[in-house]
Amino acid sequence: MSPEAWISIFLFGLLGGVGLLALLREFQARRIQSGPAQDRVFRCASCSAVYTDDPAVERSRCPQCGVTNEPFDF
Repeated sequence: MSPEAWISIFLFGLLGGVGLLALLREFQARRIQSGPAQDRVFRCASCSAVYTDDPAVERSRCPQCGVTNEPFDF
C-alpha cells in the first residue's frame, strides 16, 4: 500500500472517531438535561423578592421577610 493510502485511512479513521465522540457526547447531554423546571414563580408583595417553590403550592412564604404570597403570572 502506498503512503498516501495509509495517510488517507488514518485521517478518515481519525475524523470518524472524532465524529463518533461528538455524537456520543450529544446523546449524553440530551439524556442528562431535563425539561424546563416545573416550579412556580412568586414575587413578594412586601419586599419584591422573586423566588420559586413547588408547583403544588398555592401560596408560599417569602424566604426574606416571611410574607405569604400568591404565584406571579407573567
